[in-house]
Amino acid sequence: MKLTKERIFRLLIWKDTSGQDLVEYALAAGLVAVAAVACMPGLSGTVNTVFTKIGSIINTNVH
Repeated sequence: MKLTKERIFRLLIWKDTSGQDLVEYALAAGLVAVAAVACMPGLSGTVNTVFTKIGSIINTNVH
């Protein structure tokens, strides 16, 4: 009888998926973070150029 209860308990634990969503969200967040870090070196030059142009436009129009 005790062996049967242990098997049923193991089956119930195996079917439990209550923590699955948290793991999926953590994996998705990790993937986004890795992709962002991988894209940063390529985008940093473009972002720097855009902000430099904006700064020069502001300086010429303010002064």
